[in-house]
Amino acid sequence: MPKLEEKQKVVQQLQDRIDKASLIIFTDYRGLNVEEMTSLRNRLRIPGVEYRVVKNTMMEFALGNCGYNEIVNQIDGPNAVLFSDDDLVTPAKAIYEFIKERKKLEVKVGIVQGQVVAADRIKALADLPPKEVLLAQVVGTMQAPITSLVYVLNANISGLARALDQIRVQKAAG
Repeated sequence: MPKLEEKQKVVQQLQDRIDKASLIIFTDYRGLNVEEMTSLRNRLRIPGVEYRVVKNTMMEFALGNCGYNEIVNQIDGPNAVLFSDDDLVTPAKAIYEFIKERKKLEVKVGIVQGQVVAADRIKALADLPPKEVLLAQVVGTMQAPITSLVYVLNANISGLARALDQIRVQKAAG
């Protein structure tokens, strides 16, 4: 049994991780064998992402110290926790792809940018396209009015040029 100081150190590390993470997903890993857990951990080898099994009592202390007391009753049973520092979509997508294939992992609850969210909200997050695609869509949406304006202005100028050309042709013929 670890000494009190060691437990306090673990709780402090968990608190630091909770404070730093923009996405935290609590999962129930019952039914996963070692090979499947290793496969999941390999999928989650993404920069800024950590997936680890945690002792409930330690996590409960850390969550309480960070102001997330409402989650404590939702994380009973065996827990593995995903922490992601920056990316919200990719780790959630990896978890749900694994669930789709293996059907043995269950998402319990999560914290997204400081807000406690239910499993269905994390699923919705996983269904979003990657950040780069979302940014491209935003840029495309912003460019559409500009492109239309350029097209309209170009049409007016070319219409004027055609009209002047017709006048030149008529004067040359007449």
